[in-house]
Amino acid sequence: MAYVGRMYPRIPTIGIRGLPRGTATVRGLPWEAMAEPPPRKRVLVAGGGFAGLETVLALHHLAGDLVDVVLLAPDPEFVYRPLLVEAPFTRRPPERRELAPILDQLGWRFARDGLARVDAEARAVETTSGETRPYDALVVCTGARPKPAYERAVTLTESLADSDAVDELLRAAPSEGRDRIAFVVPPGVTWSLPAYELALLARARAEDLGADPEIALLTPEHKPLAIFGTMASSTVERLLAARRIEVHCGVHVVEEDDGFHVVPERTLLEARAVIALPYLEGPAVPGLPADEAGFIPIDEHARVPGAEGVYAAGDGTSFPVKQGGIATQQADAAAEHIAASAGADVEPKPFEPVLRGKLFTGSESINLRQKLTGGAGEGEASHDYLWWPPHKVAGRYLPAFLGLSTPAPSADVDPSSLLVDVNVSFPHTWHSEPGGPKRGPRYS
Repeated sequence: MAYVGRMYPRIPTIGIRGLPRGTATVRGLPWEAMAEPPPRKRVLVAGGGFAGLETVLALHHLAGDLVDVVLLAPDPEFVYRPLLVEAPFTRRPPERRELAPILDQLGWRFARDGLARVDAEARAVETTSGETRPYDALVVCTGARPKPAYERAVTLTESLADSDAVDELLRAAPSEGRDRIAFVVPPGVTWSLPAYELALLARARAEDLGADPEIALLTPEHKPLAIFGTMASSTVERLLAARRIEVHCGVHVVEEDDGFHVVPERTLLEARAVIALPYLEGPAVPGLPADEAGFIPIDEHARVPGAEGVYAAGDGTSFPVKQGGIATQQADAAAEHIAASAGADVEPKPFEPVLRGKLFTGSESINLRQKLTGGAGEGEASHDYLWWPPHKVAGRYLPAFLGLSTPAPSADVDPSSLLVDVNVSFPHTWHSEPGGPKRGPRYS
């Protein structure tokens, strides 16, 4: 069967030799060989973003009818948020998908509601509507909350996706003074790639409009996109220079009464507009452990310590890098562990982070990849694909399911093999102390 349209009709469940794919198994035996099937494990997935949908799709492939899944989310749509950065320049809105039809297609249910509180001992949650929902396994994928880093800067949010407003900003050269726009990575922000995209896309759009503002990028990083390694950083540095974007690394921008200041020089930031990435705050889910910023600690299988049967994935966890591809890797680790506990013939593998990023430049995108070894590796940068499917956010199941602009492969291909790459383990026990509080986790 070939894939139809942008979604394939059913993700095959795991099979064993001699059985057709789609036959759910319990530790290698088909259900037909048992007197009666065991009760399905109730899995509640809270959150309809990258981590939540990846968890659902992974469970469908790995566990099939061994689990009964409900996706709980306050928003009825999945939004491909990483594409928001290019929306004001391309005038194309990001991809959106309704969640209810996706869950219905998989044979499961969507509930439009939010997560208010977790009672881990009773294995139940309270929703924002006041409903109590029991579970056998809970996966918290509620994400992080963006918060403006500065009062007088424009913050990268959905409101920045106004094309006319961005065009006006690029055209509005002052009658006197310096015609300069500054893009800022606030201190503490670990995923800085969108700031580089904004600067590069703004330069390309300004040229289309016949405008020529100075464009500056200020970041605490010691090198541009240093998290991707020395080779990738050097590639990006050369690109920025070619596009006439001045880069100031190793600096912090602070806001004071008389404007923005650059630290450590304490010089006044001269710019007619400042555009900044947001801070992120953790979800601080009542009933679950959290660090001082509200992020949920997890171990290498995405389990939440001290909360039996509870997992977490995505930006709401205490893993320091907040990025969609990392979220899908955490979701896969959680799904494998849940599927194994439900009786599926699966060997759970730990979360072994590999960072993959597609940098929009206004012309040809640059693909970046780095194994997060905790050291300064070279990394990779190429205009060619470094992973497959080659979407903005890499993932094992979700990109192939959404389809987007890339044709999906034939249905006889194992979806778990669709993300082609090499993973390596994190060398230090980040899952024991994932950048959280020194006084240990707190409980809400």
